[in-house]
Amino acid sequence: MKRASKKSNPAEGMRRIAELREEHARRMRGYRERALRIYPHVCARCGRAFEGKRLKELTVHHKDHNHDNNPADGSNWELLCIYCHDFEHEKFKLAGHYEARAEDTSPSPSIFRPFENLDALRSFEKKPKEGADD
Repeated sequence: MKRASKKSNPAEGMRRIAELREEHARRMRGYRERALRIYPHVCARCGRAFEGKRLKELTVHHKDHNHDNNPADGSNWELLCIYCHDFEHEKFKLAGHYEARAEDTSPSPSIFRPFENLDALRSFEKKPKEGADD
C-alpha cells in the first residue's frame, strides 16, 4: 500500500523555522551553552578534549548538585565527559548519601607503594663485591 505524500506548506515551514530559532536562542541562554563559552572543551576529571560532533559528550556538572544554582561566573559548574559525570553521581549513590559533599566520599589512600623498597635496592647496589681488593 502506498503512503500518501505530504505536500509542503510554506506557512508551516516558516512557523517551524521560527520555533527552531527560538529554541536555539533559549538554549544559548541556558547554563550549558554559557559553560561551554566560559571553559575550555576539556573534561575536568580525565582531561580528554572534545570538539565538533563529540562536543555533545561533554556535560555540565553542578559541583553542589543543585541545578538551580547557576551563577553567571560559572563557579558552580565543571565540564565533565559523560563517563566522568556518571561516575561523579554514582559515587554519591553508592555512599548512601546523595546530598553529601565531594570531600566526604574521596577515595581512601592507596596501599600500593611502588617505591617502598627502593632504598634497600639502592643500598644493595652500593655494597662492595666479595673478593674485591680495596
